[in-house]
Amino acid sequence: MDERKILIEARDVCQDFPIKEGLLFPRQVGMLHAVNKVSLSVYEGETLALVGQSGAGKTTLGMMMLGLIEPTSGEIVFDGQNIFNATKERRRKIIMETQLIFQDPLASLNPQIPVGKSIELPLLNMGWEKPKREERVRELLDMVSLNPSHASRYPHQFSGGQAQRIAIARALAGSPKFIVLDEPVSALDVTIQAQIINLLKDLQAELRLTYLFITHNLAVVYYLSDRVAVMFQGRLVEIGDRDDVILNPQHEHTTELVASST
Repeated sequence: MDERKILIEARDVCQDFPIKEGLLFPRQVGMLHAVNKVSLSVYEGETLALVGQSGAGKTTLGMMMLGLIEPTSGEIVFDGQNIFNATKERRRKIIMETQLIFQDPLASLNPQIPVGKSIELPLLNMGWEKPKREERVRELLDMVSLNPSHASRYPHQFSGGQAQRIAIARALAGSPKFIVLDEPVSALDVTIQAQIINLLKDLQAELRLTYLFITHNLAVVYYLSDRVAVMFQGRLVEIGDRDDVILNPQHEHTTELVASST
């Protein structure tokens, strides 16, 4: 019996989107089953990689696990609490304890405000006083190997790798437990990818973070993840320890993914 603590789990979740036709008077002609009866658990302190081709339902599942999309059916349970049945106060706390890091960091940063203000915003929403917010921003920039003086600069003044470090700093502002990494290095060149992956590993060890790592890049998966879950056409078709899934795939779709990455 696995004695590790489950931090977050999806229980038989589905997410259906209506398919409509017609411009003036659209009518529903079908239903897209983006996520179809998926159950999986993420253990505290681990990285679970969620892999599959585009359209497999990976990002939709990730958004549900963050509480950003309510499942059509099923449950998302975070730290023992059904996210969508939580009280307003508990839901607010869950939002701070779960964060998202996007594929394109520049698209996720407001180009009109200095990056320090972007990092500071979650702290402002938590009611932190200005001196403590500014001190925390300096601490976070240092944590991701950026100079605290960078806080006064704007997003366009940074490279893609630097911008992703800023996005990571912002995600860490409220001391989250669980972070969804949605293709966090796919927009970066190979050298910078390695730097960001190493940073994520170091932060995970230091802060005891739990990651859901959404990607199609199995080379990165092998380096960062502990376990791998494979989605195909909205369903979970395989899940297991990293070496078991990548070196000895049991489902034909996993075999195809592994072959295409070599």
